[in-house]
Amino acid sequence: MPLSDPRFLQLNAWLNQYFNANVSPQLISGDASFRRYFRIVVNNLSYIVVDSPPNLIDISPFIQLADSYSKQGIAVPEVIASDNEQGLMLLSDLGDVQLLSVLNNDTLQDYYSQALVLLKDIARVTHTQVGALAQYDAEFVIRELTIFSEWLALHHLGLDPQQVKTHTEAAFKLLVDNALEQPQVGMHRDYHSRNIMLQNEQLKVIDFQDAVIGPVTYDAVSLLRDCYIRWPDNAVDALMRQHYEQCIETQQIDSEVSFAQYRRWFDLMGIQRHIKAAGIFARLNYRDNKPAYMADIPLTLEYIRDIAGRYAELQVLSNWIAEVIIPAVNAKSDVESGISIGVKSEGQ
Repeated sequence: MPLSDPRFLQLNAWLNQYFNANVSPQLISGDASFRRYFRIVVNNLSYIVVDSPPNLIDISPFIQLADSYSKQGIAVPEVIASDNEQGLMLLSDLGDVQLLSVLNNDTLQDYYSQALVLLKDIARVTHTQVGALAQYDAEFVIRELTIFSEWLALHHLGLDPQQVKTHTEAAFKLLVDNALEQPQVGMHRDYHSRNIMLQNEQLKVIDFQDAVIGPVTYDAVSLLRDCYIRWPDNAVDALMRQHYEQCIETQQIDSEVSFAQYRRWFDLMGIQRHIKAAGIFARLNYRDNKPAYMADIPLTLEYIRDIAGRYAELQVLSNWIAEVIIPAVNAKSDVESGISIGVKSEGQ
C-alpha cells in the first residue's frame, strides 16, 4: 500500500494511537462497495481493519446491526473499536475461509442446511437500538429492478428504451407484488456463500450492514441460488423444502401456506434478485471501475432465463433474456475470457 494514500495514512495513525504501537496493516481485499479491508497482527492477535470513507459510507448501520445480530446469537465480527467521523473500524478476525471455498456436491447439503438454520435468528432481527430496520417496500424493489434496465440493458448493451420497457414492465410489476405479498421478516439482503465465513467449523456472518425488513424467502433464495455458483436442482429443492418447513415451524409462514405457494414466492424472489444483481455487476464495471464483476453476469442471466421460463406469466421476460439479452452480452464479451453464456438446456 503506497504511503501517499491519504486514507491509509489516516488509518495507520488511528491504529498506532489505539494500540500505542506501530502496526503494519496489510491490504486483504476490497468488496463491491467503497470499503477496503486490512489485517493487522498485534501481540500475536489478528484483527481486521475496515476503511469506509465517511463521505461515501456510514459505518453506523454495521455497528448497530453487529450488536443486534450478536444479541440474537448470530456469530458476527466483534466491533472492538470504531471512529464514525473517520469511517474506521477495528474488528475481530474471522479468518480467510469463505463458505464458497469449501462447498462441493458432497458438502453443500450439510453447510447449506446449517446456513438455513441461521436464518431463523436473522429473521428475528427487525430492530437495532436506534429503531426499526428499513422496509423493503415497493419503491425499494422497483429501484433495484431499474438498475438492470439502466446499467445492463441501456448502458452496457445500448438497447432501445421502449423495447426494454415492453419486455420488463409486466414482469417487474409481478415481481414487486410477489415480494410484498410474502410474510415480512428481518432480512440480511446479501446472504450468500461469500458472506458466510467458516471458522473452527462454525458459520459466521459478515456484510450484514444493509439488512432490512423484507420477504421471508429472500435470504434463502440468495443462498441457494447464489449469484456466484449454481447447484443441481434436486439439491436446491431439498434445501428449499427444509427452509419451508423451518418457516412453518417458527411461524414465519402460516401453516396454511402450501409448498407450491412457497416455491412460487421463492422462484420469483430469485428472479428479482438476479435481475438486480446483473444490473449491479454492470454498474460496478462502469461507475466504480470494477470490471471483474462482469464475469458474474452470465450466471444471473441463466437463472432468469430458466426460472422465469417455468411461469407462463414470465414467458415474455424469459424469451427476451434468451433471445436478446444473452446473445447481446455474449457479443460484447471477449470469447477468450470464458464468460460467455452457454446454450445448454436447464439441468445439463
